[in-house]
Amino acid sequence: MKNRTLKYYAILMLVVSFISCKGEEEYHSITDKIDAKQTPYHGKISSEELLNGTELISITEGDLTFLIPERKGQIKSYACIECHSKPVTQMKESDMQKAHWDIKIKHASLETMNCATCHNGENMNELNSLTGTAIDLNLSHKLCMQCHSSQFEDWKGGAHGKKVAGWAPPRASMTCVNCHNPHSPGFEKRWPVQFNTQTEIERQEGLNH
Repeated sequence: MKNRTLKYYAILMLVVSFISCKGEEEYHSITDKIDAKQTPYHGKISSEELLNGTELISITEGDLTFLIPERKGQIKSYACIECHSKPVTQMKESDMQKAHWDIKIKHASLETMNCATCHNGENMNELNSLTGTAIDLNLSHKLCMQCHSSQFEDWKGGAHGKKVAGWAPPRASMTCVNCHNPHSPGFEKRWPVQFNTQTEIERQEGLNH
């Protein structure tokens, strides 16, 4: 009985050895196996077609260069100096139409933030950094990054925010103001969307007809 067991064991080891040797002869590593098994893709994956018709500008932040939506061309009342022909302090005291005085800032406390915190009162075509440096309206993310540095780093790397098209290059990312209202950046709370069985049944019936 013992000899028979040893015989079976020897046969089993021989089979295992044969299979292992065969595997080593075919593939010397898992990388070689992947390279041998994979089907090469000769096409080009790109988001260029999806970006057609979207006004974009190229920016460089650190060692990353990508596209963002052009904003000034989307603002109906730009250039701002067409109406803001005087400094804000003078216009507020005049009898001119007060187009923006009804805006309520729900961003930070009024003790630390007001209109002039972000807007350049002397040139309303530009934004204003905390140190008084002019910031182009197309580059408003440079204003946001002063206080929201961690979110900016995530956005710059692609982990925060939405893409204009897909993940395939060229990369085009929404900016802060494409998703957040700068005067009231918080999102309203809402209940999670629940699956409605009846609505789905009605939808399917509509498709069948």
